Amino acid sequence: MSKQFDVVVIGAGPGGYIAAIRAAQLGMSVACIDAWQNGQGGPAPGGTCTNVGCIPSKALLQSSEHFEQVNHHFADHGIEVKGVSLKLDTLIGRKNTVVKQNNDGILYLFKKNKVTFFHGKGEFTGQVEGGWAIKVTGTAEEDLVAKHVVVATGSSARELPGLPFDEKVVLSNDGALNIGAVPKTLGVIGAGVIGLEMGSVWRRLGSDVTILEAMPEFLAAADAQVAKEALKAFTKQGLNIQMGVKIGEIKATAKSVTVPYVDAKGAEQKLVVDKLIVSIGRVPYTGGLNADAVGLKLDERGFVAVDGDCKTNLPNVWAVGDVVRGPMLAHKAEEEGVAVAERIAGQHGHVNFDTVPWVIYTSPEIAWVGKTEQQLKAEGREYKAGSFPFLANGRARALGDTTGFAKVIADAKTDEVLGVHIVGPMASELISEAVTIMEFRGAAEDIARICHAHPTLSEAVKEAALAVDKRALNF
Repeated sequence: MSKQFDVVVIGAGPGGYIAAIRAAQLGMSVACIDAWQNGQGGPAPGGTCTNVGCIPSKALLQSSEHFEQVNHHFADHGIEVKGVSLKLDTLIGRKNTVVKQNNDGILYLFKKNKVTFFHGKGEFTGQVEGGWAIKVTGTAEEDLVAKHVVVATGSSARELPGLPFDEKVVLSNDGALNIGAVPKTLGVIGAGVIGLEMGSVWRRLGSDVTILEAMPEFLAAADAQVAKEALKAFTKQGLNIQMGVKIGEIKATAKSVTVPYVDAKGAEQKLVVDKLIVSIGRVPYTGGLNADAVGLKLDERGFVAVDGDCKTNLPNVWAVGDVVRGPMLAHKAEEEGVAVAERIAGQHGHVNFDTVPWVIYTSPEIAWVGKTEQQLKAEGREYKAGSFPFLANGRARALGDTTGFAKVIADAKTDEVLGVHIVGPMASELISEAVTIMEFRGAAEDIARICHAHPTLSEAVKEAALAVDKRALNF
């Protein structure tokens, strides 16, 4: 006999588990199906973000930053440390513990909110009276019927043609988080978020890291001024970043990877590394949904096709997160998950894609929201911009990290904030003020007139807002 639910969510990543919990809070009977498993074969909800993405990468970034500080910066504070050594297995073990704590936290939230969890894969088997028939295959087979279905199956790492991931020498983000020994040489293809973060981790731990990127411009999605400052900082740290390259046929053996490429000047080069991380983007994961059998429409790039409300072409079937259009960001998926749950409940869920922030958790951190200068120029929109360096910020000096700046861009006539761009310490935390201001269509003057605690890094954002109208106090 099929088990009946108001809502069945397929996938327990940030979009899926949030949608399930919110739907349950709104009084619906909810089930969530997820196939991720831990090393013991048990459930590991949280999707790519929790298991092989956001959470473990931040744990490794934090650990590697401590290692960097003790080796290169503690002496500046009068702290002398001798005989520093790295226990990589402990470092990786801490990362795994952090992941498991998050997995267990999601399972606890399911139980607390009365969400029925099924550990396995979910697929459509047809439309039936009462909704959609969903089959669960896993530790035990189950047949479910749902009035509404939310597809939240996420994405997977994109492979280079002819170069599959073996997670030993050719690594995806998954393998990059679980290297057993610090490689002497490490290659990274792709200078995006994953490539820069993982390259930073292993450089701090002792690898000689080379990053190869096909695009001619570094971090083309970011503000050009921010990208220039970040590239300067990364190069100073020792990351060898090569832009505008053309990759040839890569050869991998059990011990090394050879990457022939043509550099930006047209010269033929060859990179030989112990391990290679391939971070050239991600593709939506729809395998196993049995989409064809029920006529679930996918677009030309393989994403589940949805409208502005995350509705698919099938009645009462929704989709959120990486498996649909828009930025592949965990917080974007969460916002869509909440919105869909509220729409199912007859409310008016809302997601503003114009105020979704972006963050790269390197050192310096990079964060932005809204339009870049190059986008506004292309649109022909009149704007004014102001920036303020962390070099002139008292808290940054006390921290010992004065890299970068905060930048505010506003409409030339109305002063409405159109974009905020930060490269420097704690940019990931500072960007939230900008998101809030932009959600309420605030002006640069609004930021400038808000009292910011002193000394804080956030004062740099205030000073940048003041600089929009040439009124910064601390030039």
